[in-house]
Amino acid sequence: MSLLAACSSLFLAAFLAATILPLPSEAGLAALLAAGIGPPALLVVVATAGNVLGSVVNWLLGRLAARFRDRPWFPVDARRMQRAEAWFRRWGVWTLLLAWVPVIGDPLTLVAGMLGVRWWAFLILVTIGKASRYVAVVVGMAAWG
Repeated sequence: MSLLAACSSLFLAAFLAATILPLPSEAGLAALLAAGIGPPALLVVVATAGNVLGSVVNWLLGRLAARFRDRPWFPVDARRMQRAEAWFRRWGVWTLLLAWVPVIGDPLTLVAGMLGVRWWAFLILVTIGKASRYVAVVVGMAAWG
């Protein structure tokens, strides 16, 4: 597998993992590391970029969805939405450092968009959290190595 193909596949898997599909992008990174394909720093940057871009899509969808929250067809009822907003407001934007966590990460990024979290704060916190996860994979692979 060429480095370009590996990076493209990793980027796509990381992007999709942050949006619509529950893909384990860490497994893809670990597989490339184990195969010795590409420098670890490059693979971390590629995976982080794809995963953060997927979260940006969620944030944008949240911004768009906020316009329709009072409609009867909106997929989340008002009570559940109020609970999510209250939780997010209680813990604040710092919860975006957990945007990488399975199950809760994607909804966090959507709610952040719906609540109008500032773009720069969103991008910084989500990037730190997601990059840290991928760095942890690299360190873990090196330790087991």
